[in-house]
Order: sequence, then C-alpha cells, then structure tokens
Amino acid sequence: MLDTLYREFGYGYVPRWHHDVLDIEGTYLDDPRHLLLVAVHDGEVVATTGVRSAGPAHPPHPRWLAERYPSGTTAQLVRVYVRPEHRRRGLARTLAHTACDIIATMPGYNSIYLHTNVNVEGVETFWRSMAEEVFDARTTGEHGPGVATVHFEIPMRRRPADEVAQHSTAGRIP
Repeated sequence: MLDTLYREFGYGYVPRWHHDVLDIEGTYLDDPRHLLLVAVHDGEVVATTGVRSAGPAHPPHPRWLAERYPSGTTAQLVRVYVRPEHRRRGLARTLAHTACDIIATMPGYNSIYLHTNVNVEGVETFWRSMAEEVFDARTTGEHGPGVATVHFEIPMRRRPADEVAQHSTAGRIP
C-alpha cells in the first residue's frame, strides 16, 4: 500500500488520509465490520482491497456526499491496489467482488461506496465497469493538485453468508 502511495500517486503517506496503512491490525483486523483482502504471489503481497464502515469525510468531500454515505451504514472500499507488474490478471476485480460479496452478508450496511484517483492508468475504466459514478470531483480539486477524484457506488446484492462461503476459494485468488 505504501508503494502505491509513493510510486503511483507520487505524494506518499499523508497521515490524515492514510492512517489505516500503518495500523492494519487496529483498522482492519480488530473491527469485525472491517476487512482487508490480499493477494500473495511468491510470498509477496501484490494486491490489496480493504473495507471500512466509514463514508466519505467532510471536508475534503462535499457535505451532501458525506450525508448520502454515512459512516456505520456505508461500506467503503479502500486500498484497491495492484502492483503494476501484476495488473491485467483480474486481481483487483476478484478482490473487489469478493469484498462486495462479504459486505452483502454483513448486517447494517446499506451501500458500498468508494472514491479513486482516476489519474492512475486504467482505474477509471475499471471502476466504471463495475460501479456507478456518483460525483466527478476533478473540477473541485478536493484533494489538491494532481489528484483526480471520482466517487462511485457499487450496487449491493444481498447474499446469505453460507452462499458466499460455498463459492469461496479458501483464501486463494487464481
């Protein structure tokens, strides 16, 4: 995750935005409504996808967006990152779909939300293939220069937990 912040985004670790990256246990493992999925190749993490029960914060995001996606009832997809040499193999799609399937079994979530920097090659096309745009913030500069933020919602399908478990690949991503 830190590699993505430094190499892909170019601005590195920003504590007010990325506190979860340094506190993986406290953020993702200690909260039963949070989740961190990883894909590992030859002992190295090559892709991640996280889920947090938090909507977008105001500021920097617009108030109406924070009100539409309130913390607690919003599952926010975060840290959907794939190392460049492992892209175009379906890892992000598999991890995102798996996260959405798990979210669909968890009580209390009403929506799945994410925002992304569409300056990263392929990101905008990828998210438009599985999510609906809610707000294109590129003209607002809400995250500062060089960050082209677009907000999305993924349609939520309710699935029983046992159905998700039956279709699980036991933690293995092809």
